[in-house]
Amino acid sequence: MQGFGVHTSMWTMNWDRAGAEKAIAAAVDYKMDFIEIALLDAPSVDAGHTRGLLEKHGLRAVCSLGLPEPAWASQRPEAAIAHLETAMEKTAEMGALALTGVTYGGIGERTGVSPTKAELDNVARVLGAAARRAKSLGIELGIEPVNRYETHLINTGWQAVEMIERVGADNIFIHLDTYHMNIEEKGAANGILDARDHLKYIHLSESDRGTPGCGTCDWDEIFATLAAIGFKGGLAMESFINMPQELAFGLSVWRPVAKDETEVMGNGLPFLRNKARQYKLI
Repeated sequence: MQGFGVHTSMWTMNWDRAGAEKAIAAAVDYKMDFIEIALLDAPSVDAGHTRGLLEKHGLRAVCSLGLPEPAWASQRPEAAIAHLETAMEKTAEMGALALTGVTYGGIGERTGVSPTKAELDNVARVLGAAARRAKSLGIELGIEPVNRYETHLINTGWQAVEMIERVGADNIFIHLDTYHMNIEEKGAANGILDARDHLKYIHLSESDRGTPGCGTCDWDEIFATLAAIGFKGGLAMESFINMPQELAFGLSVWRPVAKDETEVMGNGLPFLRNKARQYKLI
C-alpha cells in the first residue's frame, strides 16, 4: 500500500465493468501508484474483469466500505461477519491488498449515546473473525476512525488503537483520514502520533471534502508528522465533487464541494504531491 493513490469516487461510485474501466484508465493517466475501490455492492463486482485491468496497467488497489444497516457490527455481528467475508473474498479475487474503511460499523450509525460495552464487544468479535478470514485470504484489514456525525463507535486514532490491541490480530491496521481528524483530533499531529504503531494508510481529504489546499487542514503539520514517524504506507487522495443520494445522508454532503474533476485533479492532486515530495514521503 505504498505510494500515492486516489479514491475512485472521483470517477464512479458504481464498480461495474464500465465504472472500473473509466476509473482505472483515469488513474493510470494521472500516474497513480494505486486506487481505492469502494465496494458498495461487493456481490455484483466482476472481480476477474477488475483484476485483469489492474494487472494490464500495473496498478495496485485496496478496497473500502462501510457496513449497511442490516449488517452493523455493533447490533448484528453475524450479519457483519458475513458481509465482510463476501467483501474480503472479492478484494482477494481482484488482487487488491486490503479491505479498509468503516469495517466496524455503518456510515451514519449513531444511537445518540456513547457506545455501550455490548456494542464494543460485538465490534471486537466481528473484527477478530474478519481478521482471521483476511489472513486466510492473504490480505490485510483496516479500520478508519470517522467523525462523531458519522458514527458513535470509533472517532479518533487512540480509539482505533484500543480496538486493535483488544482484538490482538497482527493483520489489522489503522487508516486515518485528515477530514475526520480535522474534526476529532487535538491537532492532526497528535492523531498521527497516537496511531503510529498501527498506521499504514491515510486519506488526504480537505476540511470540506473538496479540493486539497483550499480548506483549513494544516497540511504542513500532517506531512511533517508523517515524515517524523517514518510513514511508509499508502497516501490516498479522497476528494468529492458531489455525492449520490444513497451516500449523501451518511456523509452529510448536501452540496457540491468542488467545481469539477479538473479543479480537484488539476489543482488538488499536484498540491498534495508537492507536499509529499517536500517532506520526502514520495
